[in-house]
Amino acid sequence: MSEERIIFESGDLKIEGHLEDLTGDKGVVVTHPHPQYGGDMHNNVMDAVCQAYCEKGYSTLRFNFRGVGQSEGSYDNGVGEQEDVKATLRYFADLGKKEIDLAGYSFGAWVNALGLEKYDQVNRVIMVSPPVCFMDMSFQKYNPKIGLVISGADDDIAGVKEIEAMLPVWNPEAVFRVIRDCDHFYWGKTDELKSIICEFLDAGAI
Repeated sequence: MSEERIIFESGDLKIEGHLEDLTGDKGVVVTHPHPQYGGDMHNNVMDAVCQAYCEKGYSTLRFNFRGVGQSEGSYDNGVGEQEDVKATLRYFADLGKKEIDLAGYSFGAWVNALGLEKYDQVNRVIMVSPPVCFMDMSFQKYNPKIGLVISGADDDIAGVKEIEAMLPVWNPEAVFRVIRDCDHFYWGKTDELKSIICEFLDAGAI
């Protein structure tokens, strides 16, 4: 991958991101873990998600939420962060991307879920370790855009049993994949994570 650093606006804030702009109109926006616990757009899971999509011909755009890295502003408990996602989707759409997936890891999956009904540009949603045991996700109603959910068998933040109980409400048709001997951080498991995402993208290809 050969991402370029970009700056775009979310309201009156400047937000930094990394863009891999490939030919074609397919792309994915990727959101990162909790900023109050050191989360940003640079980690092994974010890398794996972007690499999987890039290998399948999708442009990728990851970014730092407000108050993270060089992005202006401050943490806003998921409210302003939803505006950052909307701004990122608009930026991507302005580049001619029409088939846009939204992928989130942990806190990023929570923020994506919070604003999902407002993200008109989004085609499909991937949740990597949605933090159902750490943050309230009872608000999530049925949404056919939720296509793939991934967690580790030993993930105590995105508990498998809790996700299994919620998934029939979110979307009973969604694919749920569990990685064995894997916790919330996917150390040593990113190749398997990539393979699951690539398999999902292949299955959805027309």
